Amino acid sequence: MLSSEALIADRPAARLRPHCAAALTGGILLVVALAAAASVDVVRDGYGIKSDEATYVSMALSAAFDGDLAYERRDLERFFGLYRSGPDGIFLKRGKRVRVLVDGAPPFIHLQKTPDLRANRLYFAKSMLYPLAAAPFLRMLGLNGLLVFNVLLLFAAGAAFYAFLAARSPSGPALTFALAFVFASCVPVYLVLLTPEIFNFALVSVAYCLWLYKEVAPPGGWGWLRSRGSDVAAAILLGLATYSKPSHALLVAPPVLWAWWRRRLAHGLLIGLAGAASAALLFVGTAAVTGEFNFQGGDRKTFYGSFPFDGSAENAWDRAKEMSTNDSDAGTVFTEFWPRFAHNAAYFVAGRHFGFVPYFFPGALATAWWLASAERRTPWRLMVAGAMAATAVGLLMFFPFTWSGGGGPPGNRYFMSVYPLAIFLLPPLRSSMGGVAAWIVGALFTAKMVVSPFYAAKNPHLNAERGFARWLPVEVTMANDLPIALDVARSHVWFSDVLLSFLDKHSYTPEVVNAAGDRGIWIAGDGRADIVVRSEWPIDHLTVTAESPIATVFWMSLGSRRVTVALAPGRPSTFDVPASGVRGLNSYAYLLSARSSEGFVPHLRTPASNDFRNLGVMIRFRAVPAAVPR
Repeated sequence: MLSSEALIADRPAARLRPHCAAALTGGILLVVALAAAASVDVVRDGYGIKSDEATYVSMALSAAFDGDLAYERRDLERFFGLYRSGPDGIFLKRGKRVRVLVDGAPPFIHLQKTPDLRANRLYFAKSMLYPLAAAPFLRMLGLNGLLVFNVLLLFAAGAAFYAFLAARSPSGPALTFALAFVFASCVPVYLVLLTPEIFNFALVSVAYCLWLYKEVAPPGGWGWLRSRGSDVAAAILLGLATYSKPSHALLVAPPVLWAWWRRRLAHGLLIGLAGAASAALLFVGTAAVTGEFNFQGGDRKTFYGSFPFDGSAENAWDRAKEMSTNDSDAGTVFTEFWPRFAHNAAYFVAGRHFGFVPYFFPGALATAWWLASAERRTPWRLMVAGAMAATAVGLLMFFPFTWSGGGGPPGNRYFMSVYPLAIFLLPPLRSSMGGVAAWIVGALFTAKMVVSPFYAAKNPHLNAERGFARWLPVEVTMANDLPIALDVARSHVWFSDVLLSFLDKHSYTPEVVNAAGDRGIWIAGDGRADIVVRSEWPIDHLTVTAESPIATVFWMSLGSRRVTVALAPGRPSTFDVPASGVRGLNSYAYLLSARSSEGFVPHLRTPASNDFRNLGVMIRFRAVPAAVPR
């Protein structure tokens, strides 16, 4: 017979009592976030269009108010009315009509594609799932509805994290780590982006909680979460995530393999089929709407400044650049594969702009904690870790020049929705110290982004310009996709015969520095300057001439040995700086770093000067090509 204490402890109220504080905390955060999402001026406070918002917002508007996913003149007018500008960066494609033909020739079923008969419409060339799911919120609340939808999604993900951790850990430590996992990372920046990242993040988070809660839950209660039906539901959600971003495909494997590990072969097959079917149905839906299964394939283009059906004299479609993604350029990807892969692997872990450690530190801590615990031998945790690692390797292998997601995102956009898997590796928590550590170290890299997420989302090139991230290496393999590319004045600057991108304000773009018309670059006197140097040929070294009107010690490097010189006032010094870089996309890339120990302000030396900059050393250089082996 059970004692009275055991009977009380077994009551639902007694089981839920330790979670009251967590529920109250979550409720307060949800109310505050919803109030903010419903009341901000999305266009003004969000600094206009960011990332791929033009396409996804236009799609959601079309679904909400037109009941379709076609781009027409009215979609353009609606967007202009909201943003007072055009949908810069919108991806559109020409539609096709698809007919299914059955005949006697293998494979017996054929698809016949013909051009769309209507010339006054195009189709949006992005995944349609997030806009369709968000359309009801947009219909009710306008653009604020998209933010409200994102808040609800993130709350669902956070609740899933807490439920999993609290199943085997005290409520306090579980809540501390769950909150750190979200807010001590770059995730809140994506909360204010009207794109599918938070949607995908929530799909994966809830799916893995549905699958794994039964593995850690105490006896009693939550019957459906303990059933095999929750595995099928998880697979369906992962299938939806796979359609939204095909790089999620490997995440369906762990639930299938775990079922097979436990000799439930039919159940594992059912899980796999459920995931595949949910993704396939959406791809079929895309084909039914646009005539293409691949929403990024076909006749696809992006537009800036002028847009189809805007009434301009010139045809915007004919002048736009082709942007289809039908397959990879295997020749480019596998040229010098292993050296590039090694560099990318290091950048993936600890890169300045996209690294896992700086921007997803709680996940890095959870992974390290798991590896140091006895739980590292648990089969299902090994499968979760394997899915994370396999997805990362796949990104580095097949997208070596854009594995972070393209467009200079804050953190790794492609991996952000795989990040939730790390929390399911955590062993039981005994205290809140792990969560506190996640908060402290994660905040060192992401606090300024989280405090001002709209600004960080609009200006990702400023996130790593100052602070602790500057201690980390620059991802020169992806020089074309670094966030600085969004600052036109400081990126893609030609100097001599090399292309420069100025990563910070500790140096100034080239200017004429003498009566002979020579151009030079001023290195500031207030910190280390980092400049990405690109050339079409490998560089052996730079021949540099440096001078300053003041006495200063100057050092400079180009990915190799640092060269230090003591400069006397007004006396130029010429020296060589050895180079070491990597081969990127169609170019070789190097990181130039330089610093002057002293600085001066021209206006204070010559009051008639209007130059108030803090200057240190002016440099001119010539890139000397490396000898090509015969």
